[in-house]
Amino acid sequence: MERNTYRTFIAIEIPANLRAAVIDYIKRLRNRVPDVSASWSREDNLHLTLRFLGDVPVARMGDVSTAASAAARASGPFELILAGSGVFPPRGKPSVLWIGIEDPHGALQTVQQRLEEECAARGFTRDARAFHPHLTLARIRKPHGAKDLATAHVTADFAVQTFTAKELVVFRSELLPQGSRHTPMSTHALSGNGD
Repeated sequence: MERNTYRTFIAIEIPANLRAAVIDYIKRLRNRVPDVSASWSREDNLHLTLRFLGDVPVARMGDVSTAASAAARASGPFELILAGSGVFPPRGKPSVLWIGIEDPHGALQTVQQRLEEECAARGFTRDARAFHPHLTLARIRKPHGAKDLATAHVTADFAVQTFTAKELVVFRSELLPQGSRHTPMSTHALSGNGD
C-alpha cells in the first residue's frame, strides 16, 4: 500500500571516504565493547541532518524541495570539520553516541537558519530544539554496558577530518525491520547565487 506521507529530513551528505572512516571507527568501538545492545548507523545513512520534518504529505514534498533550494542558493560551498565525540544526554544514562561537526566560518549555522526560515515560510512547524550539528553513530537500546561504551567513545581517538559541504539533499526515510533506509528525493547545490 502506498503511503500518503513520507518521513522527511534535509541533510548534507558526508563524502564517501569520511563515511568509511566513521564506519572503521564504529567497528573499533564495537570490538572494544561488544556486549552492548545498540542500533549502529550504516555507512549509507551517515548524513549531517539540518532539519527533520517528520511525516510530510507526499503532495507537499515540492514545498520541501523549494525550501531546500532557496536555502542552498543563499550560500556557496563551505568547509566543515568532523571532530569531537560525545553522548546524548550528556549526563545520566547514555542513549546516543555522536561525532561532532565544527563550523569554523559559521556558514553551516547560517544555512541551517535559512532552511528553518524557508520551511516556516511554507507552513512547516519550526523546530523548537537548538541545532547541534553531529553525526549519530549509535542509539543504545539497553542499559547493560552502555556506560562502558560511552566511556570508550568519548576517550577514543577519532582523527579530525575536514570536508566541503556542496549541496543540500532532501531525504525520505523508511523505517524497515532491518533498519532505516534513506532515499534522496532532491538535491540542491550550495551555489551562493541567491538573494
